[in-house]
Order: sequence, then structure tokens, then C-alpha cells
Amino acid sequence: MMSGILDNFSKFFDLHVLIATLSNPSNWMIILSLIILEGLLSSDNALVLAIMVKHLPKNQQRKALTYGIWGAYIFRFIAIGIGTYLMKIWWVKLIAAGYLIYMVWDYFRGTNKEDDDVNVAIKKGFWATVASVELMDISFSIDSVAAAFGVSSQVWVLFLGAVFGILAMRGVAKIFVTLIEKIPELETASYILIAIIGIKMLLGLINIEISNVIFFLILIAVFGVTIFIHKTKKNSSEHEYE
Repeated sequence: MMSGILDNFSKFFDLHVLIATLSNPSNWMIILSLIILEGLLSSDNALVLAIMVKHLPKNQQRKALTYGIWGAYIFRFIAIGIGTYLMKIWWVKLIAAGYLIYMVWDYFRGTNKEDDDVNVAIKKGFWATVASVELMDISFSIDSVAAAFGVSSQVWVLFLGAVFGILAMRGVAKIFVTLIEKIPELETASYILIAIIGIKMLLGLINIEISNVIFFLILIAVFGVTIFIHKTKKNSSEHEYE
């Protein structure tokens, strides 16, 4: 087991693996899918983290968030290296698929503990706040990493998706938040995709594989239908007020 995990980590430092990953167009489709999922699932997370460091002096706020980003990258590096090996074990894959389906059920049930998490971090000192930001980043990462494992098993695909996804979350969080505010159905669509990923993992247990191209087309179709539903609802509501 340990040799398998170490072999996975060695792929992070293998230039040939990286080149092979980047030269495959279907991998870029999956990386883009992971970035979109990360951005939508974590759209409000960057704002939550901003609230957590708000009590610090301005020069310390950026520093605390930067430490948080590096913590998130290190966690992803470790989780992907270990997780891509463990996901080859059928019962681990079954647990991961069950967790994704639970996430979807929890979302539609309406559970939300973010406010409690933010309140815990308020009025702490710098390093205590950094620790809270690190823990929050890790908790945010668990859902995204679990979903990512259902999409690909290639370490560089997962890590590049995570790197760009985290940058998207921090850099354009307000854009994603605004997008979800304008089209609130997108949040639901992202959880529908998570359910599809969970089903994809379960199908993999009985040797039914969904290709990267088909998954990417499903992603486009889900968001396309979501935007169509939003416009239809918007038009019908406008007609009611006329």
C-alpha cells in the first residue's frame, strides 16, 4: 500500500507524466469541468474567508488568506496523492460515492452551517485566525476533492483542476457569487452534477465507465438546461406582472 501511494506522489515530479497529461485534449476538458465545479461549489467560500479575517489589520488580512491558499494546496497535494491510490479499492470508492450522494441530500434538505463556522473565527489573533482559515480551507476542499475523484484518477488532472479552481475561487469569487445571484438555479445544477458524479463512481464499481468527453457533454447539457429553465421562469414571471 505504501509503495503504491509513494508511486502516486512520484508522478507529481515526473515530467513525462505532466507532458502526457497536458497533451491530451480530453484531460483539459476534465480540468475545465473541475474548475467550473470548484468555482460554483465554493463561490461564497472566499467571501466567508474574507469575513473571517476582517477583524485583522489590512496588512495582515492578505497575509492570512495567502497562508490559507498554501494550506489548501498542500492539503490537495496530500489528498490527491493518497486518494487516487485508495480510490482503486472498491469499498473506498463506494464510501466516496455515498458521501457525494449524502452531500446532495444534505443540500436539498437545506442544512447550512457556514454562519456558525464564521462566528467561531471572529476576534481571534493573527495566528489563531490563520489556523481557522486553514481548517476552513480544508473543510471546503473535502467536498471538492471527493467530487474530483469521481471525475478522474490522474494526479496532475486533479491537481491542476484544484490549483486553477482555488485561484478561481479566490480571484473571481464575486463573479461566481453574482452569477449565482442572477441565476440561482446554477447552485442546484452543481449539486445535480455531484449526484451524477456519485452515480458515475457507482457505475465504475460494476465496470461501466463514462468517458471524459461524455461527462463534459453532460456538464454542458446540465448548465444549458439550467439557463433555459431560468430564462423560462423569468419570462413567465415578467408576463404575470404585465
